[in-house]
This record gives sequence, C-alpha cells and structure tokens, in this order.
Amino acid sequence: MQYCRPTLPTDLPTEYRMSMMTTASFLSAALLLLVPGILTEKAYGPNPIKLTIVNSISNAPNETYSADVVFRGILLGAMRRLQQTNADFKFTYTEDPNYGPFLESVNGVAGDNAEHTYWELLVQTGTNGPVIRPDVGIGCYIPEPNDRIILNFTKW
Repeated sequence: MQYCRPTLPTDLPTEYRMSMMTTASFLSAALLLLVPGILTEKAYGPNPIKLTIVNSISNAPNETYSADVVFRGILLGAMRRLQQTNADFKFTYTEDPNYGPFLESVNGVAGDNAEHTYWELLVQTGTNGPVIRPDVGIGCYIPEPNDRIILNFTKW
C-alpha cells in the first residue's frame, strides 16, 4: 500500500531541504502552543471538591468547605488555596524528607503521639461513591471532580 506523504524535490540541496523541514517543524510546534486546549484531553478549569472536617473523638459537628482543584492537581494545593481564601479553614503540616507532607492540625486541632491521635485522609469518590482510604497522603492524592475529601480526626 502506498502512503501519501509530502516530499521536497530531490534536486534541491540537502541543506535547503533540511532547513525547510526544520522550519515546518517549528511552525507546527508554534501553532500547537498558540491554539488553547489543542494538547488537552479535557478542560483545565477548576474542578469542584468538598472538604469535610470530622472529629471522631469529640463528636464535634462536621464542617464542610467547597474548594477547587486544578486538573490533575494535588489535594495539598487545593487546601492551600482554601486556607488563603477562607479564614475559617486552617491547617498545618510538616514535610518529611522521605514521605512528603504530613498533616499535623486542622482548624486548631492537632494530632498527638502520646494520645495516639492523628488526621486520617478519607475520600468519598464522586457524588455518592464509596468512601476509600487512599494509599497516599495530601501531597500526592489527586482529587477527581466532585470528590468529597474527609479529614477525620481519630485514634490509631
């Protein structure tokens, strides 16, 4: 089967043909960069998530916040933006050199090794999906649109 592909005349000097092919390649790459969304599989706009704070130890009322995460963005980024835009939501974390961010406190409630308390990350996938415990933390978890992130203060 013969495939149709553009060719340059063979009587042109090799340097000229290479220059033309290089120019065409650069123009094609520039066009891809200029056309928004050409390399995307879907929109890169903000994706809504819910962040619910649960204190399983004190049985305090749950607090739920709306947040946005960028396409394929990590949970930590969404939490940082939420903290910057909502004075009612505060959190702290430490950076472990081997394991990444470790959530220490949420809204003034901190985990304590002596009391065996910590913040557990849970996720309700989608609007009415099952609640899962991701095998990664806030620095690696990539929420999907409409996920409900549950930060659960509990004991180990």
